[in-house]
Amino acid sequence: MMSQSQGIQQLLQAEKLVAEKVSESCKRKNQRLKQAEEEAQAEIEQYRLQRGKEFKAKEAAALGSHGRCSSEVEKVTQEKMAVLQNYLQQKGDAILCV
Repeated sequence: MMSQSQGIQQLLQAEKLVAEKVSESCKRKNQRLKQAEEEAQAEIEQYRLQRGKEFKAKEAAALGSHGRCSSEVEKVTQEKMAVLQNYLQQKGDAILCV
């Protein structure tokens, strides 16, 4: 009877030890998963910033050429308007009387 009692006690202690080991293992696993998630988020953020900078550079290059075109169109328009106003001042009376 005594040896059975000691055997049961040993089994209970072994089960307790195994449960502690499993618990520690789960904690380590959860910590590692959390760390991996944080590392992944950092990499994602770094990639997002890099791609954002590349996009801004391409956007600036595209809009810069667009801006040059619009400024050239604006310049040509202003020149034509000046010519038309000059022509109207010179020949305005003749145009209105006809």
